[in-house]
Amino acid sequence: MKDLKIISLFFCLLLLSACSKKADDFAIPATVDAEANAGVDVQDFMWKAMNYWYFWQEEVPNLADDKFPISEAGTKAYTEFLKSEANPADFLTNQLRFSEDRFTFFSDDYTTLTNSLAGISKSNGLEFGLINFTGSDSVFGLVRYIIPGSDAANKDISRGEIFTAVDGQALTTTNFRDLLFGDVTTYTLNMADFVDNEFTLNGKEVSLTKEEGLAEDPIFLDKIFEISGEKIGYLVYNGFINEFDEQLNEVFSRFKSGGVTNLVLDMRYNPGGDVNSSALLSSMVYGTNTNDVFLKAKYNNKYQAVLQKNNIDVRRFFRDKTPAGTGVNTLNLSKVYILTTKGSASATELVINGLEPYVDVIQIGDVTRGKNEFSVTLVDDRANRYIYSRERENQIKSSNNWALQPLVGRNENADGFSEYTAGLTPDFELKEDLTNMGVLGDQNEPLLAKAIELITGTVSGKRNTGVQVPVSEFTNSKMFTPVKDNMYVTDVPFIEIE
Repeated sequence: MKDLKIISLFFCLLLLSACSKKADDFAIPATVDAEANAGVDVQDFMWKAMNYWYFWQEEVPNLADDKFPISEAGTKAYTEFLKSEANPADFLTNQLRFSEDRFTFFSDDYTTLTNSLAGISKSNGLEFGLINFTGSDSVFGLVRYIIPGSDAANKDISRGEIFTAVDGQALTTTNFRDLLFGDVTTYTLNMADFVDNEFTLNGKEVSLTKEEGLAEDPIFLDKIFEISGEKIGYLVYNGFINEFDEQLNEVFSRFKSGGVTNLVLDMRYNPGGDVNSSALLSSMVYGTNTNDVFLKAKYNNKYQAVLQKNNIDVRRFFRDKTPAGTGVNTLNLSKVYILTTKGSASATELVINGLEPYVDVIQIGDVTRGKNEFSVTLVDDRANRYIYSRERENQIKSSNNWALQPLVGRNENADGFSEYTAGLTPDFELKEDLTNMGVLGDQNEPLLAKAIELITGTVSGKRNTGVQVPVSEFTNSKMFTPVKDNMYVTDVPFIEIE
């Protein structure tokens, strides 16, 4: 018995040693510190967080591990480097960002950023695209949809309407940011008609006020159509927000009980969001075999080496349960129809790419945004590897409220495909029509009508088959929220350090 105790103690010590070694592997490596009272806390956080996590860390000379040695001279050089840009935003953009990075962003208030990730923002509820007049700097806005419960929902404005001026000033490529997305809380839209290929103000004005704390339910609309003997589920899903995962599962419960055998996912206005929610939706479409790989993540070379050394699995699989433990309601489909625009990005594209090895994905609409990298929210909490955790907000350095949302990795599907930076090309190109935007959820709305036609083999007599004025926006209202077209993870793999 005594020998058994000694052997047990030996193995316990061996296990603790191995765990400690793993924990050390995942700890932030020692780096040079800035001089005391240098007034560069934010820049210091940015450099250290980006040095450890940034996907292109090796491609940015200023982020090299040996850039600033741990020495008196290194401390001085590092401090001067941090002081080179007084504005932290300029410091990140000019000194730390890789030239080909299109999507890393930041906020000077982590609360604003994390609220936005949860679908909460300051908004008047009007979602619109902005289109540039050909051959000029003039811009017009096109209403895409209205968020229920918002100020816009109580005003006389609807999908498909056009505005060309704000507070009497004509919109241009140089002033639209200030007029629509600046500090102003209330503005008045000057509405217009499009007749004979010209925009004319029609005298209608709509005053809108942005409200703090507006929460958008990403499940905008779900319906079941029964057409030509086919049961067709239709879902307008405008963001991958994990707080709504259970509600999404309930939608698919209704689809299952309603006998749905065909599905149209309308994600033309979905800029992305939580990777786990993306895997969950894909499971509701395809199935719940938890041995099937949904994606494989690749981090920067430094972090990838740590993961491989510790045999950490970077794959994500299809899910059989929601985060709350509820069984996933799946339709077990072999084919799905997905509607897209240039505003469809990141986690939306992940659904398309992740399903491709298993499901016949029929994409209808426009080429997607082309965002195949994912991000993580970083704050000044070194002990947690700078990863934001709501439970650790009291551990964030009190002198620094900034948050970073850098790209930290790239996702590939089960077949190893991830190269879609130019966007995912639709099987059936059908841009939205300025003259016929239709009503979301109406079976004669052009993009939905095309999906129904492909499912049933019949064409609606009411459908206008030709696109008269194709819409190709250069930006949209979602791109001016803190989240933009983000795809993020909340559970980066690492060993917990007690």
